[in-house]
Amino acid sequence: MLKSKPSAKVKYPKLTDVSKEAGVSAATVSKVINGKSDVAEETRERVEKAIEKLGYSRSGKTGASSNLIEMALQHLDNPWTLNLLDGAAKVASERGIRLVLSEIDDPGLLSTTWLDEVLARRPLGAILIFSNPSLSLARRFASRRIPAVFVDPWGNPVLDTMSVQSDNWSGGLFATRHLIDLGHRHIATITGPDSVMCSIARFDGYRNAMSEAGLAVDPSLIRHGQFSVEDGERFGMELLSSHNPPSAIFAQSDFLAMGVYKAAKRLGIRIPEDLSVVGFDDIQTAAFMGPALTTVHQPLVEMAARAAHMILDVRAQKTIDHRVILPNSLVIRESTCPPTTLRS
Repeated sequence: MLKSKPSAKVKYPKLTDVSKEAGVSAATVSKVINGKSDVAEETRERVEKAIEKLGYSRSGKTGASSNLIEMALQHLDNPWTLNLLDGAAKVASERGIRLVLSEIDDPGLLSTTWLDEVLARRPLGAILIFSNPSLSLARRFASRRIPAVFVDPWGNPVLDTMSVQSDNWSGGLFATRHLIDLGHRHIATITGPDSVMCSIARFDGYRNAMSEAGLAVDPSLIRHGQFSVEDGERFGMELLSSHNPPSAIFAQSDFLAMGVYKAAKRLGIRIPEDLSVVGFDDIQTAAFMGPALTTVHQPLVEMAARAAHMILDVRAQKTIDHRVILPNSLVIRESTCPPTTLRS
């Protein structure tokens, strides 16, 4: 009878292995791992490349040494962000955890000084809002055993990166179907950057709804920009001033919808009598716009709360879903109605 040989014990890279690979002392590697600032940038890069090449990970259950969660956002002064902050803050308060906020205008800066500061604080975990879950950034968190959750990420999550987002595709579908069901056929859309995952998904939902209704997607009725009031107004002026203006606009964020409202007012176009508008997000101010905005409700509070719970569950060594997609719903208010041709 043949006996199988015992499998070889897996050998995990040690700090000294990283030291040899990078050609620096173990003390220098330790400084880089712990986010110390007194390391030359060139040396830091060499150590990080060695960590990534060898797949080094800090020993122990987690790299946490402080009772705090880091949260990185692009803007702290808008309702969209405040909704997310409410969700994370509620969980942190219930669990006696401090929330550290960082406003980072350029997501590319996440992997520079900010990350070094985070690593030095050794938090329970990090929540990154609307950022790019790059392989390098994910590995730097993983090597320190710091759970990181990307909320509404720009691109597809990599490796075992944790992420939370809403069902953007269904939201785009619901919004466009609502306008079609009202009788609109000439429907424009203003969306975000075509390189961002949520923009792509919302636009695909729009296209699918048009296709299932047998309606052609007219390129002249499509605009790609930023999720901003300024782009909503700019593209709204273009669309509504054209020789064949749309009877409805699906603005793929509430900020874009606000811009469309401004454009319509400048042109003397009434909402919803002359133009139906649907937004996306359902931020706190959407219900108080004049008229109240029909929009896709994105569960922003719940998304951030789920991200915080994921970090704590990883700390407790619980099994979790690494990719969470929460459902959206359409909130019908006063900014949509049947087109004029069906009301006469």
